[in-house]
Amino acid sequence: MNRFSLSVSAGIARVTESAFGPYQSAVVRIGFSVTWLLFLLREIPHREELYGPDGPWNWELARQLIDSNGAFTALMWSDGRGWFELVYALALLSSALLLLGWRTRTMSVLFMVGVLSLQNRSVFVGDGGDNVLHLMSIYLVFMRCGRVWSLDARRVRREQEARARGERVTDRVGPVLWAVTGCALITVTVADRFHSEWFIPALLWAAWCAQGLWWAVGRLRKSAEPRILLDVIGNVLHNGALVVIMVEACLIYATAGWYKIQGSRWQDGTAVYYPLHLDYFSPWPMLADLLSASGTMVMIVTYGTVIVQVAFPFTLSNRRLKNVLLAVMMLEHSVIAVVLGLPFFSLAMIATDAVFLPTPFLHRLGGWAARARGRLFSDGDGDGGGDRDGGGRAAPEPTDEEGAAPARVGFTA
Repeated sequence: MNRFSLSVSAGIARVTESAFGPYQSAVVRIGFSVTWLLFLLREIPHREELYGPDGPWNWELARQLIDSNGAFTALMWSDGRGWFELVYALALLSSALLLLGWRTRTMSVLFMVGVLSLQNRSVFVGDGGDNVLHLMSIYLVFMRCGRVWSLDARRVRREQEARARGERVTDRVGPVLWAVTGCALITVTVADRFHSEWFIPALLWAAWCAQGLWWAVGRLRKSAEPRILLDVIGNVLHNGALVVIMVEACLIYATAGWYKIQGSRWQDGTAVYYPLHLDYFSPWPMLADLLSASGTMVMIVTYGTVIVQVAFPFTLSNRRLKNVLLAVMMLEHSVIAVVLGLPFFSLAMIATDAVFLPTPFLHRLGGWAARARGRLFSDGDGDGGGDRDGGGRAAPEPTDEEGAAPARVGFTA
C-alpha cells in the first residue's frame, strides 16, 4: 500500500509540476496555424462564395441552422459584407500571429474564434481535415504552446536578462490587448449576440478572466503561492489537452483502419486504385496512372494502409516501432497531398501526428533551423529553437509565454 501511495504521489507530482512536451506542443501550434493560414490565403478569391454573402448557403439559411444546432460563429452577429471581411481578416491575422508565437494565449483564443466562425457558417464545404482543425483549435486554447520556438519565448528570455541586469521591465502590450478583447467580449454579451450553446461563450469568458488573473498575480503578488497554484492549474490543463490530442489521433486511425477492413475493395486489395482515377482527386492524371500501373504496388499500398492504421495505437509502448509507423503515416499523408490534391487535409493530419514526434528529433530539427538562420543573418542571433542557437551557444530551457519558470520536461517516446 505504501508503494502504491508513493507511485500515485509521484504521478500526481509529475502531472502538476510541469507541462509535458513543449516542443511537440510548439509543432502542433505551428502545424495547425500554417494549415489554416494557407487555406485562408488560397481561398481569398472565393471567400465570399464559401463563407460570405455571395454563397449558395446564404445568411438566412445559416441563421436557421445555427438556431437549431447552437453552434458558435461570429458571422451570425451581422449579415453585412464589411463584417464578413473583418472576421476573415482577423482570422488571417490571428493565424499568422499564432504561427509566430506572439501572445499565444490570446492568439489561440482568437484562432479558435476564427476557425469556428468560418466553419460553422458553411458546414457543407468541409472535409475530414476541417473536422480535425475544428477540434484542435479548441484544444490549443488549453495548451501552453508558446514555451519554445515563439516570439513569446524570446520576449520572456529578454525580460529575464533585463531583470538580471537590474532593469525594470514593464509589459504594456498585454494589458492593452486584454482590455480590448474584454471590451469586445462585454459588448457581444450585453448585446446578446452569441446565439450559441453555453460552452464557447463560457470558454471565452474563462480565458479572459484567467489571463487577467495571471497578470494580476504576477504584478501584485506578495508571495509565490498564488503563482504556483496558477502554474499547477495551467500544467494540468495543458497535459490534459495533450493527452486528448493523442487519444483523438489514435481513435482517428483505429476507426479508419477498422472501417476499411469491412470494405470489400480493401479486402481484395484494390481500394487505392479507384480514387486515383476520379477526376476530383486527380490533379496529376499521369502521376496517378503511373502509381496504379502495377497491380502488386496497388495491393501493397492498400493492405499497408490498413495495417499501419490499425496497428499504430498498439505500438505506442514500443518507441522504435512507433517512430517507424509514424514516419510511414506522415509519408502517406504527404503522398495524399500531392497525388490526390488534398494538401490541407494532409497538413492537418501531419500536424496531429506531430504530437508523437520524439523530442531528440525535434531538438535536432531546431538546431538545423537555428544554424540555417545563423547563415542567413550575419549577427547569428539564435533565439530559438533547438539544442544550439545560431551562434553555437547552448539554447535556453523552455519558457512559458507568461514568464513561468523554466521547465525540464519532454517526450522521449
